[in-house]
Amino acid sequence: MPTPPTGTPSTTLRPARLDAADPTTAATLLVIVTAYLMVGVDSTVVNVALPDIQRDLGFTPTGLSWVLNTYTLAFGGLLLLGGRIGDIAGRRRTLTAGSLLFAAASLLGGLAAEGSWLLAARALQGVGAALIAPSTLALITTGFPEGPRRHHALGVYSSMAGIGASVGLVLGGMLTSWASWRWSLLINVPIGIAVAAALPRFVTETPRHTGRFDATGALTGTAGTASLVYAFIRVSEEGWSDTRAMTAFGAAAALLTGFVLVEARAEQPVMPLRLFASRNRAGGYAGVLLLPAGMFGVFYFLTLVGQQALGYSPLRAGFAFLPMTLLMFTTVRLVPRLLQRFGTRPVLLTGMSLITLAGGWLWRLEPGDGYLTGLLGPLLVMGLGVGLSFMPLNATILAGVAPREAGSASGLLQTLQWLGGTLGLSVLVTVFGTATQHAHGSPAEILTEGSARAFGAGSLIALAALVLSAFVITGTARERDA
Repeated sequence: MPTPPTGTPSTTLRPARLDAADPTTAATLLVIVTAYLMVGVDSTVVNVALPDIQRDLGFTPTGLSWVLNTYTLAFGGLLLLGGRIGDIAGRRRTLTAGSLLFAAASLLGGLAAEGSWLLAARALQGVGAALIAPSTLALITTGFPEGPRRHHALGVYSSMAGIGASVGLVLGGMLTSWASWRWSLLINVPIGIAVAAALPRFVTETPRHTGRFDATGALTGTAGTASLVYAFIRVSEEGWSDTRAMTAFGAAAALLTGFVLVEARAEQPVMPLRLFASRNRAGGYAGVLLLPAGMFGVFYFLTLVGQQALGYSPLRAGFAFLPMTLLMFTTVRLVPRLLQRFGTRPVLLTGMSLITLAGGWLWRLEPGDGYLTGLLGPLLVMGLGVGLSFMPLNATILAGVAPREAGSASGLLQTLQWLGGTLGLSVLVTVFGTATQHAHGSPAEILTEGSARAFGAGSLIALAALVLSAFVITGTARERDA
C-alpha cells in the first residue's frame, strides 16, 4: 500500500489512547520501553569494560572518555532532529529505523580492531539512539492522557531509563569477565532486531505532520556542542594554556550563539523556543541538563576506582552498583503515588538533595577506603535520589505539550539530559586531569584523590540544579492534578 504524503494523515493511522490494564497495551508499552532500555543500557554497559578496551586498543587515560563521549555526543546532538523526524515521518517508522541502525552499529563496534573504528561505531550508535529515544517518549506522551495513567506509563518508562544505566554496569561486568568487552556491544544486535520486528505488530503508527527538517539548526547545535566537549577534553590533557583548547572554546561559543539565532528565526525550528515559555517547563529543562551533568561522571570514575584502586574484576565492579540499582527501581515504582500525595516539587527537591548529598559524600573518598566504608553509603543515597528525581522532571516538562510538538518536546528533554551528561563528564575529566597533573603517590592513590575532586565538582553541579529548581519550579495545585 502506498505511503500517504507527508502532512496527510492516513485513515488507517490513529493516535491510540492506551489503557495500562489492557494486555495489548501492556505489550505495546513493553516494546516501547524495551527500545529505550537498550539505549539506556548502552550508555553505561561499556563503562566496566573500559580498562580492557584501553589495554586492547591503546587509549590514553583521558582519551578513554571518548568511548563514552562519542556515543553521547552524537546521541545528544541529534536528538532534536530525531524528535522532529518522528513528528514528520511517523514515530513508529522512525523508531524501527533507529533500532535497526543501532543494531548494525553495535555489530561494527563489537568487531572493532582499532580505536578509531570503535569510536566511529559508537558515533553511529548515537545516531540510532537519537532516532529511538524521542520517539519512545513521544509515543507515551500522545498515547496516555495527563493524570494517573500517564504517571503510570512514565513510571515504567523512567524506571527502565534509570535501571538501564545501572543494569548496563552489571551486564558489562558479566560479559567482560565471562567473554570479552566486545560482547558489551554485540548484545544489542539481537535486542535491536527483536524490537524492530515487534513494532509493526504491537505499536500503531502516529499521524504524520506537515513540516521540514531544520538541518541548519541541527548542524550548528551538534557542531557547537562537539567543540565544547573537545575543548574540555583537550584541557584535561594539555592544560588551560593549550591553543587548540582555546580555539575550540571560541568555536563552540560562536556555533552555539548561531544555533540560538537560527532557532529564533526558523519557521519550523528543531528546538522551538516557545517550549521555554512555561516557567515550570523551563525549570524542568534546566534540571535535566544539570542533574546528569553532576552524576554521570560518578559511574565513570567509580568504575575506574573499583577496578584500578580496589582491584575488582569487571564482574565484581559491575555488581558493586547493584544495591543502587535495586533501590532506584523500588523508588521509581513508588513515585507516582508520592506525586499524587505530595505534588511534583517536594518529591523532586528531595531527590535532588539526595543526589547532591551523595556527591558530597564521595568527595570525602580517600586512598585506603573500601567498598563498605567509602562507596556503599553514597551509592544507596544516589539510587534513592535518582529514583525520586527524574520522573517528576519528565512529568513537569511534558505537562500541557500539544500532540504535534510531543516529538520536539521529548527530543529536547532527552537532548539536554544526554548533553548534560556528556558535558558534565568532560568537565569532571578536566577536574580530574588538573588535580592529578602534578600529584605524587602510587597510581591507586592518585586515581582516588583525583576522582574525589571530580566527585566534588559533580556535587556542586547537582547543588546548582537543586537551587535553580527550588526557585523556578512552582509546583502549582493545577499541575499536581495534571
